[in-house]
Amino acid sequence: MSNFSSSDPWWMQWNPDNVTISDHSVSDAWKTCVLQGVYYGGNDYNGWLGARISSIFVILVVSTFCTLYPVIAKHIKWMRINKWFYMFARNFGTGVIVATAFIHLMDPAYGEIGGLSCVGSTGHWADYSWCPAIMLATVFLTFLVDLFSAVFVEKKYGTVHEHNYDEIAQTIVRSNKPAHDYERQVEQTSSQSAIANDKDAKVLNTDTESVVDSVQADISFKSEFAAFLVLEFGVLFHSVMIGLNLGSSGKEFATLYPVLVFHQSFEGLGIGARLSAIEFPDSKKWWPYILCVIYGLTTPICVAIGLGVRTTYNSSSYTVNVVSGVLDAISAGVLLYTGMVELLARDWIFNAHRTKEIKEILFCLTSMLWGAGLMALLGKWA
Repeated sequence: MSNFSSSDPWWMQWNPDNVTISDHSVSDAWKTCVLQGVYYGGNDYNGWLGARISSIFVILVVSTFCTLYPVIAKHIKWMRINKWFYMFARNFGTGVIVATAFIHLMDPAYGEIGGLSCVGSTGHWADYSWCPAIMLATVFLTFLVDLFSAVFVEKKYGTVHEHNYDEIAQTIVRSNKPAHDYERQVEQTSSQSAIANDKDAKVLNTDTESVVDSVQADISFKSEFAAFLVLEFGVLFHSVMIGLNLGSSGKEFATLYPVLVFHQSFEGLGIGARLSAIEFPDSKKWWPYILCVIYGLTTPICVAIGLGVRTTYNSSSYTVNVVSGVLDAISAGVLLYTGMVELLARDWIFNAHRTKEIKEILFCLTSMLWGAGLMALLGKWA
């Protein structure tokens, strides 16, 4: 027993120096928490203040540039990216997102609140496998958001297919003509109707095609933008915790710094490529730039916060493990659904416009595997 007082946390009643692994008088959960640094752990900050401050600006510039480049290049002629680079960036980003879900989110979540962790072996956390349960719930919640956003768009605009093109045309005609004109037109002789219809046909077809194209573009924008917001939401959650940890980390900072620069760059390139593919209405042309800047700012701001609490923040504490584990599990669920359904399935399985060229398919698959492989490799250090 240690010099324990009633004001101390309950777990301080034992001294780690006096407890062995085979000591059955102390619970295995307590031993796990001590070995993982949750109990009797402390702040790991070890200086390097200048390098930590530089990381704020380096990550800000690099991640923002990588995210903005595909968006800007789409609109500036001399920066225009060719088809092959776009296919590389888009599919490389898909691989990055899927690998992030498994390697950078799911695995850390299990380490923080899984059954073999300190949190997962104590209190009510030990009563159930909460880590996969949170991921499962998030996957279905993300699916419901995706489903109801699609239902909302269909309710508002209707489902525009080739087979209901004539119905849209009739609706446009009736909405552009007074009721009595329409009735009088019906009562005309067949020859008169034929002449009138022939004169109106060209204008009608032009107007109809224009309106249908506009409706389809609006539907496409809302669907793609909703899917993108879900993706960015999952990535931003992850960026918050890695920023805090980088700002307050100990001796591992020297390794984390360059790894996270590449990490944020790869994610940013994938996000930017996806964002550049969305056709924003003229009134919302500035939205992509705001979204890119939000991504670029999130990690640097959190690094700055981590620096602000660098002498008191304990990344191994029980509370931090709970918060970080829950956020990682939520982000993993979001990116699992987004990566597998929105990115992989919709791009490759259900996309009627997917390239049929074997050379392009192999190039895209190779780019995707490179993205997943490099991101998985970075998981060795961060």
